[in-house]
Amino acid sequence: MTLYKKNFGKQGEDIAFQYLIDHDFKIIDRNFRSKFGEIDIIAQKGNKLFFVEVKTRSNLKKGMPYEAINKRKIHQMKKASTYFLMQNNYKDLKYTLSAFSILFINLNDYRLHFFESID
Repeated sequence: MTLYKKNFGKQGEDIAFQYLIDHDFKIIDRNFRSKFGEIDIIAQKGNKLFFVEVKTRSNLKKGMPYEAINKRKIHQMKKASTYFLMQNNYKDLKYTLSAFSILFINLNDYRLHFFESID
């Protein structure tokens, strides 16, 4: 992955992070890594944990950002989130897989969609 793509992805994650904060989510972890894969953001609101994937694009050549979240990615997210739950004490909480789709129109303008449940 090029440095540009990595920084661009981080910019999208920062936007998603701020959205969650602004909407009263408590951030539990960012960039959680396991042998099963990575979860971009883990957040809590009420009695529910959200395992969040963030997809960011600057154009539509490969489709909308959310279209990159396929069955394989969802399967990986399920495995990584299960591993997280086994390693941490969140037994009383419900959980869901979520996603942000962020499409930049230009440097200062973007379209954000939050999919609260993709599983």
